[in-house]
Amino acid sequence: MRRPLLALGAACVVTALAVSPAAAQDEPRIRLTFESAGIWQNRNDVRIPPDTGTEFSITDLIGAGPSSAVRAEFTTRLTKRQQLRLVYAPLRVTGSGVPVDRLEFAGRTFTATPIDAEYQFSSYRATYRFRIADGDTWRWWIGFTAFVRDARIALEQSGASAEDADLGFVPLGHLAGTARLSERWRFDLDLDFAAAPQGRALDLAALMRYEPT
Repeated sequence: MRRPLLALGAACVVTALAVSPAAAQDEPRIRLTFESAGIWQNRNDVRIPPDTGTEFSITDLIGAGPSSAVRAEFTTRLTKRQQLRLVYAPLRVTGSGVPVDRLEFAGRTFTATPIDAEYQFSSYRATYRFRIADGDTWRWWIGFTAFVRDARIALEQSGASAEDADLGFVPLGHLAGTARLSERWRFDLDLDFAAAPQGRALDLAALMRYEPT
């Protein structure tokens, strides 16, 4: 059982490249963005296997953060109203802590002594989106995202080590909007989401963007 990881991040765009031979108000034909970020975990509960494992909080074990993270995003305009976006977002958090009691995790027993822990939740995404509205201020896109997660949890202490890895595919809905606030200022909203009996996924970004040229 993996309960939701709720992560709060403060991101800084360190490099952005936009290529557009079209008019200024058109979206760039190609945009490449790199981000660095600090990540704080709000909740991250685990029990593996779900019937015999001990439920514990990775956040309580290794701390809420911040931890460093990076993200790379490539967007290209396929047609006047269609776009393709590719995202690579590796995430790996490590730390050490002492559990309040003995843990049963992935078939191994860990005592209430210092444990080294690693949590990984890297993601690869491909998004197709279609522009559905183009007003004086707002532009809106709707589409879908193919999301591949590469997850891993590992615990290690003197005399014991265990890990659980999970590579899987999740289809997500996608919604994005851009508001032209002035000649150089933009406000962007970007949302990938899904809801099912197995769990929920939500990735929301709200960005202020300044274009010097």
